[in-house]
Amino acid sequence: MAVKNQVQLITYPDSLGGDLKTLNQVLLNYFTDIFKGGVHILPPFPSSGDRGFAPLSYLEIEPAFGTWKDIKAIGENFDVLVDLMVNHISRQSEYFQDFLKKGRKSEYVDLFITLDKVWEDGNPVQDDISKMFLRRSLPYSTFTIAETGEEEKVWTTFGKTDPSEQIDLDIKSKRVKQLITDFFLNFKENNVKIVRLDAVGYVIKKLGTSCFFVEPEIYEFLDWVLELAKSLDIEILPEVHSHYTIQNKLSEHGCWIYDFILPYRILDTLINKSSIALIDYLKNRPHNQFTMLDCHDGIPVKPDLDDLIDTTEARKLVDVCLQRGSNLSLILSDEHKSEDGFDVHQIRCSYYSVLNNDDDAYISARAIQFFTPGIPQVYYVGLLAGENDYERVRETGEGREINRHNYSLMEIEKSLEKEVVKRLLKLIRFRNDYDAFNGEFKVLESNKDEIYLSWQKDKKRCTLYIDFKTNRPVIDYIDRDGKDTQYYV
Repeated sequence: MAVKNQVQLITYPDSLGGDLKTLNQVLLNYFTDIFKGGVHILPPFPSSGDRGFAPLSYLEIEPAFGTWKDIKAIGENFDVLVDLMVNHISRQSEYFQDFLKKGRKSEYVDLFITLDKVWEDGNPVQDDISKMFLRRSLPYSTFTIAETGEEEKVWTTFGKTDPSEQIDLDIKSKRVKQLITDFFLNFKENNVKIVRLDAVGYVIKKLGTSCFFVEPEIYEFLDWVLELAKSLDIEILPEVHSHYTIQNKLSEHGCWIYDFILPYRILDTLINKSSIALIDYLKNRPHNQFTMLDCHDGIPVKPDLDDLIDTTEARKLVDVCLQRGSNLSLILSDEHKSEDGFDVHQIRCSYYSVLNNDDDAYISARAIQFFTPGIPQVYYVGLLAGENDYERVRETGEGREINRHNYSLMEIEKSLEKEVVKRLLKLIRFRNDYDAFNGEFKVLESNKDEIYLSWQKDKKRCTLYIDFKTNRPVIDYIDRDGKDTQYYV
C-alpha cells in the first residue's frame, strides 16, 4: 500500500461529534471528497493520561469512543492512521499491574526495563544520567511490589507524575517484539493503513549516550518494524522532534518523516512579510514528508529549528503570537536552551487565531502548505478555522487545550458556512484532484515579499503566486480543455 498524495485529516476520536460512529457520519456527510488521503485518529485506546497518549492496550478501543468496528467502518472509505507509542505503555495496563503485584515473578517482567538491565548492580550512576536527554528529573520511577514489599526501579522516560504513568518497554525483549507484532496484526485486521511511531527516538537505552536516537541501534529497531509493517501492507511514519539533521537521516534511511519546520517558516513569512527563509527552506528540504500547520500540541520551535533560526528574531515572532493569545510550551533543562536563554519548545494556538483571524493570510498559509511537496495533513480545528479556546485552558489548566476544542454537530455545520472554510475546502479539492501535484516541483524566482511555486506533470501545470502585501493567493493552471485558467483562492 502506498500513501496517497492527497490531503489527510487529523482529529481526536471524540472531537467531531463526540465519538467514532459520529465521526464516520461527519466524514461521509461532509468530507468524502476532502480527505481522500485518509484520517489520522489520535489515540482512541483506553488511556490513563495525556489525552490518549498513555494507552493501556492497543487491542481495545476506549468504550466512550466506540469499538474496533467503528474504526473498521471508517477504514472502508478512508485510509486510517493511528499512533503506536512504541516507547512506553500505561502504568495501569494489565501487563504492568501484574508486575506491580508479583514483581520478578510476573509473566510480564521482561516487558519492562528494570535498572539491572542498564546498570549491572541495578544502582543508577549520576555520571551516566547527566549525559542523557531527560524529559523528567530522573529517567526512572520507584515502585513497591505488593506481594513482597520490595522496591523496584523501572525506566520511565516520560510522565508528569512520580511515579510515572508511562512505563518504558524493553524493545530488546522477545516479549515486547511479540506484543508489538500482536498490535500490528490487530491494526491490519481492523483496516488501519498507516501507523505513526510516537516517541520512537527514545527506544534505545545505552550508557554513555543521550539515550535519544542512538545510532546505529535505532535503525536496527526501525528496520525490524518497517519489515513487520510491510508484511502487513501497513506504512510507517516515525515521529521524532529533534534537530533537523536527525529528520534528514530518517529520510535518507527511506522513512516518511514529519515536516516540523514548515509551520514556523510559513508563520514567520506571513507575519514579517518576507519569504527569503521559507524559499531557501523549500529549495533544500526532503520531499518524503508529511506536512502540517497545526496539531494537538503546538507549532514546533525548539529543538526542531535549532541552528535554522535567529533567536533574537524568533523572540519577536513569539511576542506577536503571545499578543494574539497564544501560550507557550518551554524547554525545562538549561543545557537544551539556546545560549542566550531562548527556551520556546512550541507555540500553542489555533493557526487561524495566530494569523489574527485574517482569512486571506490563513488561506495563503494553507496554499503554501499544499504546494509544498509531501502529504498534507489538516488538523480538525484548522479545517473549521477554529479560534483559540481560552475557556478549555481555564477549565483544564492545560495550555495545549487552546487548540483542542470539541465540536458538536451544530458547531460543525455552522463552521462549514464560514467563507474561509468554503475557500479552504475548494483549495483542498484542487490539491486532491489536480494531477500536476504528482509531477515536478519548482521554486520560481520572486521578490522577498512574494512567493512563486510550481508543479508540472506532462501537459498539466499549476503555479501559486502570493504577494504578501495583500496575502491573496492566485493559482494559474491548465484546465481540462488545455486552457490557461486563473483561480483566485
